Amino acid sequence: MTDISSLIGQMSDARILCVGDLMLDRFVTGTVDRVSPEAPIPVLNVKDEAAMIGGAGNVVRNLVAFGAAAELVAVVGDDTAGDELETLLDATRGVVARLARVKGRRTTIKTRFVTGGQQLLRADHETVVPLSAADRAALLERASDALAECGGLVLSDYGKGVLEDTLIAELIALARDAGKPVIVDPKGDDYSVYRGATLVTPNRNELRQASGMPVDDDDMVVAACRQIIASCGVDGVLATRSEQGMTLVQGDAVHHLPARAREVFDVSGAGDTVAAALAAALALGAPTPDAARLANTAAGVAVGKVGTAAAYASEILTAQHEAEFMTGEAKIATLASARDRVEAWRRQGRRIGFTNGCFDLVHPGHISMLNQARAACDVLIVGLNSDASVRRLKGPERPAQPELGRAAVLASLMPVDMVVIFAEDTPLDLITALRPDILVKGQDYALDEVVGAAEVQSWGGKVVLADILDGHSTTETLRRIAQ
Repeated sequence: MTDISSLIGQMSDARILCVGDLMLDRFVTGTVDRVSPEAPIPVLNVKDEAAMIGGAGNVVRNLVAFGAAAELVAVVGDDTAGDELETLLDATRGVVARLARVKGRRTTIKTRFVTGGQQLLRADHETVVPLSAADRAALLERASDALAECGGLVLSDYGKGVLEDTLIAELIALARDAGKPVIVDPKGDDYSVYRGATLVTPNRNELRQASGMPVDDDDMVVAACRQIIASCGVDGVLATRSEQGMTLVQGDAVHHLPARAREVFDVSGAGDTVAAALAAALALGAPTPDAARLANTAAGVAVGKVGTAAAYASEILTAQHEAEFMTGEAKIATLASARDRVEAWRRQGRRIGFTNGCFDLVHPGHISMLNQARAACDVLIVGLNSDASVRRLKGPERPAQPELGRAAVLASLMPVDMVVIFAEDTPLDLITALRPDILVKGQDYALDEVVGAAEVQSWGGKVVLADILDGHSTTETLRRIAQ
């Protein structure tokens, strides 16, 4: 299973290496009640101050929030801010920090002044110079040691001088030679320095600058992504587009993902959340589109918070459940659109599952069967008898609910990926049109009684007989209601 819930459930198996620019994020919050008499600027009455791990550190914060483990390779200055970062990292469960202290280098500090959930000002303290050859070699050695234990690499480039061209190339080569995905949160205009990366994740402005092309609509964004892929030698681009969602371009495939945030409070660190989610999902073996969907949902959670906030596993699951419930009708397909979706799923290497029924009143027995069906495949299609079909099979008093109501209920269930209503008495025509890999029915049927079994087996598919949960029947439920 490669849906978001399944990926979150597997996160404890993921371990990711992050290399890049580490920084200390300070947040000074308060209220503004007046304008300064000294200049036309607001006066912030400070109520609270807090410090968080930022930059590359925010990537690892997100990883452990998902439930994954993280290794961090970065540099800090020989100063109090470096001490503070070490203390914060030591207190972060699931993170192994391999920090190098560089004398004379200033630890990057970003101080944000916030009121009412909005930033008034940001003040930066930083050193923006490349590392010496000796410091770069030491960092590479730390990264090489850590990568052996990790399933993927994130390069978190904030342009502070740690990830210079030579080190980037060496790190990507190490990961690719080990067969591990490389996700880059990029900086600058020349993405050719990331040659060999699995995915780069620019935002809309970064995409415009790096490609030198307009990005005003979907087609323009896709063209800009393709230009970067062709000219810079990366495998793919996931462009984040604020309220327009995300666009994934990889090979010939293009996926536009709608924005998931209900309300945007602060986009600080959203790119870190995206990079972390992509790396973790790919390390678990998820197809890239599923990894992008996880990243999209996680980013929607992160931007709904103030500051460089992490998206926790429970929050991602809640957001996904809400989105699936709200968009359940999108799962209800005609046969023509179902064919197109099935073909796309098949190109992604997914196993197509199929089951069918009237589903007049969904009860625990139905839920058990659907869960078993979904566990046997990657995507599950439910064929639903139309009202006329149910009347022919069950009598003139049925169905208790009209077909669109029954379809909406099924579409809101997590195991179900698509619902197709059919008018015939059996789903044989639907099965032969969609050619599923897995056909699922209850064990109350013998194999030779399952409609479509012979056809599915003829093209190399498999028939699964699901366990029946005793004591549950739509007919019996309706009889009790009528009494």
